[in-house]
Amino acid sequence: MRTSKFLNLTGLILLVVGVTVATNYVVDRISGSSPVDGNSFANDKIPASYANFRNVGAAGETDFTVAAELTVNAVVHVKVKSEVQVSQFGGRDQLFEYFFGPQFRQQQPQIREGAGSGVIISEDGYIVTNNHVIDKSKEIEVVLNDKRTYSATVVGADPNTDIALLKIDEKNLPYIIFGNSDSLKVGEWVLAVGNPFNLTSTVTAGIVSAKARNINILNSAMPIESFIQTDAAVNPGNSGGALVNQRGELVGINTAIASRTGSYAGYSFAVPTTIVRKVVDDLKEFGEVQRALLGVVITTVTADVAQDYNLGKIEGVYVDNVSDNGAAKEAGIRSGDVIIAVGNKKVNTNAELQEAVSQYRPGDDVK
Repeated sequence: MRTSKFLNLTGLILLVVGVTVATNYVVDRISGSSPVDGNSFANDKIPASYANFRNVGAAGETDFTVAAELTVNAVVHVKVKSEVQVSQFGGRDQLFEYFFGPQFRQQQPQIREGAGSGVIISEDGYIVTNNHVIDKSKEIEVVLNDKRTYSATVVGADPNTDIALLKIDEKNLPYIIFGNSDSLKVGEWVLAVGNPFNLTSTVTAGIVSAKARNINILNSAMPIESFIQTDAAVNPGNSGGALVNQRGELVGINTAIASRTGSYAGYSFAVPTTIVRKVVDDLKEFGEVQRALLGVVITTVTADVAQDYNLGKIEGVYVDNVSDNGAAKEAGIRSGDVIIAVGNKKVNTNAELQEAVSQYRPGDDVK
């Protein structure tokens, strides 16, 4: 066994450009390209509503009233209209069809309506939602909890994480501040806030059931799945809504459920804010996501993998192959190595490695 089998992914890694195609609108520019970390959240501007609760007495561990009050007015109802083409069989002429096959008649385009949720993340009208909520939409209407309605524009979208950023023209809006999803613990209480079945401003509670879940639900070129799994009730219409901790901080965007019926069956999944915030920052600054790539083929180290490759420990992510022109090869990573951390963040699954790398841009240093 080579001494380099286990390593910390440190030093200068020239991360390869992996720019995801997104809606080409650039609305604003923001500063800084550092990866998300826990310290950055503490420096955010705090809404007045949060300051009001700064000195609130200690509540019971299962008292969610403060978190609900802080967030319910910052979660919006997203209504979309999209144009679909519908084809159907024409009039039945059996003799004609016998010789020439079935007849088709193209109908006029039809308007299909859909709905989901969104989260206001700034007082000037930036709203995060799921890409699948607004994908291929012709019109987007946002309804606030106080019933005010606005036409929304798409700043950008990222199918690889199922995150989209909208903008409405308004000021002094209530908004939810970002929390650090890395600090979530399995078993911790969380709230899901959204509009299931068009029931506006619905709050449900559950616990974090697992982290870094990959459920292979995203159908895109380079899907990044590292979901927070919860048992908070989430149903159709909750997509794009907020997952918040007991302090009312945004820790995820509710995205999917695991169900045989299409309705809640005990399992729901949210994109963590470690991914969401990087996507939002990129969409604001560039109109598209600038994604770092390592250039490796990887496998989660299990007991079988450790035995097959004679590894000393069951930890990390095993490198099956390294791309010739990738950042990993340039950094000295070889087939047979095991990646156990990205910077100071330990990784033990493919999903955890993807989530960690997704927080960087091409050219960032990983130390």
